[in-house]
Amino acid sequence: MPDFPEWLEVILRSLILMVVLFTITKILGSKQLSQMNVFEYVTGVVLGGIVAIHTFDPNSHIIYAIIAMLIWFFVPFAAQKIALKSKSFRNFVEGKSTVFIQDGKIMEDNLKKQGYSTDDLLEKLRQRDVFLADDVEFAVLEPDGTLNVLPKRENRPLTAKDLGIKLAPQKEPQTVIMDGKVLYESLANLNLNLAWLETELEKLNVSIENVFLGQADTDGQLYVDLFDDTIAVPSPNEKPLLLATMKKCQADLELFALATENSQSKTLYQTNSKKLQAAIDKIEKYLN
Repeated sequence: MPDFPEWLEVILRSLILMVVLFTITKILGSKQLSQMNVFEYVTGVVLGGIVAIHTFDPNSHIIYAIIAMLIWFFVPFAAQKIALKSKSFRNFVEGKSTVFIQDGKIMEDNLKKQGYSTDDLLEKLRQRDVFLADDVEFAVLEPDGTLNVLPKRENRPLTAKDLGIKLAPQKEPQTVIMDGKVLYESLANLNLNLAWLETELEKLNVSIENVFLGQADTDGQLYVDLFDDTIAVPSPNEKPLLLATMKKCQADLELFALATENSQSKTLYQTNSKKLQAAIDKIEKYLN
């Protein structure tokens, strides 16, 4: 590099190497930032070391730092591509899962291979909210050190499927307002539009620019948090109101049937009352 004061050279080196390191990390993917295997961990340490050494050593050539970083980029990048196509290479680079408990039986030999003691296993189980090893049907240690646990059937929480209840499909909630600005793509994901959003906000007597965060679910209910924390916003009540309205209509039909002396009208009211009650029975679990 040209002759600069050392403090300025450190700043320039830091900025250049920071950009290179950031670019390499982005290309290698977010996996580098979370569940790293041994190979990825070593790569991260070495890249950080290269940046540190060449940042504070004015006598080193920055081009050497970039060359070294590119080597440590291309090798992991190539390893990732090969691992996607080769199971054996993937097992060598990323490691394999190890079964610790199978069919309710602790696999002592596998514990020893991984250097785990009984106390280590129990600690891992407690981290998964399991305090009795006998409650576990299957447990596997993942290459990143995470222990995944399958409790025995009698120890698992009941689900709608266990109870024979069919639930309507549900998409993830979408953030439709952030920092007072509408996110139109999120609205479209729920098949909603700006007119619907403005109508819902009008019900709450709130304007868009006063909303810090607004989220909508698949049922079309809007949840908002305002910039002004002293203002309380009521929770969505469309579903309870719909159920209450349907029950009131059904009760009114029963009353009309009792009040009228016309047999044809009485039959009509009773028939529609039964139909409405059948509809209420089918959807009540979704509206409660």
